[in-house]
Amino acid sequence: MTAVDGVVIVDKPSGMTSHDVVDAVRKTFQTRRVGHAGTLDPDATGILILGVGKATRFLSYAQDAPKRYLASVRFGTTTTTQDASGDVLEQRIADIGADDVTRELARFVGPIEQVPPMVSAVKVGGERLYRKARRGEEVERPARRVHIYSARLVSFRGAAEPEADLDVTCSAGTYIRSLAHDLGVRLGCGAHLRSLRRTEAGGFTLEDARPLQEIGRDALLPMTESVRCLPATEVDAEDAAAVADGRPLGLISGDLEEGAPTAVVHRGGLLAVYRRRGGGLLAERVVPR
Repeated sequence: MTAVDGVVIVDKPSGMTSHDVVDAVRKTFQTRRVGHAGTLDPDATGILILGVGKATRFLSYAQDAPKRYLASVRFGTTTTTQDASGDVLEQRIADIGADDVTRELARFVGPIEQVPPMVSAVKVGGERLYRKARRGEEVERPARRVHIYSARLVSFRGAAEPEADLDVTCSAGTYIRSLAHDLGVRLGCGAHLRSLRRTEAGGFTLEDARPLQEIGRDALLPMTESVRCLPATEVDAEDAAAVADGRPLGLISGDLEEGAPTAVVHRGGLLAVYRRRGGGLLAERVVPR
């Protein structure tokens, strides 16, 4: 099979790791050059952006972009992992209603400090936290600044263990399981994440995604889609030649803010990602020839 370059948008099924999906796509396209833009936990479903070939060099832009989730939260029970896969730590009576969830959820909108869960891939002392957690270790984790752009209660089901579905748009690096846990703390009853579905990422929605079993060559999107989340700057043939060599460009659009990235394209093809520096554009990542 000849070399291919592009992007595949998978609707990840539950029960697979993100790396499992990468391995499946590697087999489909018969190449080792496949990567993903943002891990989903094995139990989570939804959008997983994969780059094939040269597109792997540009996945970080989609990974750093905001993401949207549909999260189901169960109140009254806390677990060791802050989600349904963990062991039960404590159970309480959750005497709450939809208005209570809406009120406390609003307090999380904006920049917040969030402590990564022990089952995360964050490194502490040179080792990923989930490896420490597997040995039963609990270590202190520094809080990290993340941003919740919006958080909305979609539905509420009252019972002995009430449940709520939340629509959350957040910055990269936000842990929705920690949001669920912290929401339970604010409500005084405890909570854990029952299920999670990523509905938007990197400029893609679930309408753009395909089930893993339907992924084939016809699912491959062009290289430009790897940076769909970035503004595009169209260049002429002369500037395209300069970009191929990674040379600086004069400022083409005044709408670009200082330090902001832009996808440089020519005739529909991705050439590079540049950033605005002063009155010009400097190369950050160029598509290999």
